[in-house]
Amino acid sequence: MPEPSAIADAADEISAKRLSLTPLAAVPAGATPRDLAEAHAVRDAVHARLAGSRIGARIGWKIGCTTPVMQDYLGIAHPCAAGLFAGTTQRGDAALRHGDFVRVGVECEIAVRLVRDLPQGPFTADGVRDAVGAAMAAIEIVDDRYVDWQGIGTPMLVADDFFAAGAVLGREHDPGSLPDLATLSGRTLVDGIEVGAGIGADVLGHPYVALAWLASHASERGLPLRAGEIILLGSLVRTQWLAPGAVVRIEIDALGAVEASFA
Repeated sequence: MPEPSAIADAADEISAKRLSLTPLAAVPAGATPRDLAEAHAVRDAVHARLAGSRIGARIGWKIGCTTPVMQDYLGIAHPCAAGLFAGTTQRGDAALRHGDFVRVGVECEIAVRLVRDLPQGPFTADGVRDAVGAAMAAIEIVDDRYVDWQGIGTPMLVADDFFAAGAVLGREHDPGSLPDLATLSGRTLVDGIEVGAGIGADVLGHPYVALAWLASHASERGLPLRAGEIILLGSLVRTQWLAPGAVVRIEIDALGAVEASFA
């Protein structure tokens, strides 16, 4: 692991750049995380710094790179976890400002809310199922806040929450009243035009497999998943980058729709 001073230097730079909407190129010399273990240490330190800002405390997680379409797009063959924050998460249709982001994009997600803690593994898809109290359609908001995201490296992306910039959550549904989440189809519309579609089974074979992966990751970090947390399970559709004025609609079978405008 890097020295505490290196973790602090990296976290200071990442959080300052995010809050000032300044594209991130690098962190101070000697502070760049070299692998995922170091990246997770920096990420957790970034979360501590953001808690007192307009972004707010972490209220859940997003999981990235859980579908083939996103793994192919980003060139990363494994899931990655990032924070979901109180100040950037909204319920119901939202009106946002395009200028509040560096380069804003959206993703089509199935999200869940937990009703019990998941403190200790081993975790399986069947084992985490009864911890889910609600499922919903969600727009994940992402931000390409990098000088060159393809060159910055996976550990740096993970340390900076992997493009995460917020979420717009649709109406909650009792999971017991829903079809199997793996069978649900979703699509993204931008300005009324469908730009991509996918199915729940694209998420590691089943969305609850992704949740089990996250439960294991969080437990290993000493941050076990807790009741009340919101989890975005992975995008069914490739990221869509938006022009100013865009209106986005996510539709998922049985979960309904949610919209966001970017004036």
